[in-house]
Amino acid sequence: MKRKRVLIPIVVLVIAAVAGYAFVFAKPARRTTDRVDGTVVVLPKDFLINLSDGRYAKLDVALVLAPGQATTAAAGSSASSSDSADDYAGIPEEAAIRDIVTNVVTAQSGATLISAKGRERIKARILQQLRAHTDVRVNDVLLPDVAVQ
Repeated sequence: MKRKRVLIPIVVLVIAAVAGYAFVFAKPARRTTDRVDGTVVVLPKDFLINLSDGRYAKLDVALVLAPGQATTAAAGSSASSSDSADDYAGIPEEAAIRDIVTNVVTAQSGATLISAKGRERIKARILQQLRAHTDVRVNDVLLPDVAVQ
């Protein structure tokens, strides 16, 4: 009986020591692939767009640029909210990109933009148009913020 009283705390102490060592000193598991393939760039100005059904939408658009696709903005520069040429200096062909997004979204209804399937179709259409009409290598289109009224 005495032997069990002494043995149990020793076993618990050894297990706690091994677990503590593994938690503190073990190297974290390394991911083999990135979840986002490329660089995510949020267009600096949001969109305020009239929809086909008389409603309007306010949305932000982000692009997942292909690896190696460079942006023209300097790493330390900040976006300006004034109406100047700097408003279109984030990525190459930003004015053309904004035009494509505006044209694609304007043709949609509020119900389409609100539904998840509708947003996926819109993003696919924007991506297809970007690939067809610009030289910017885009892997994906993201709509991080969408409001329809």
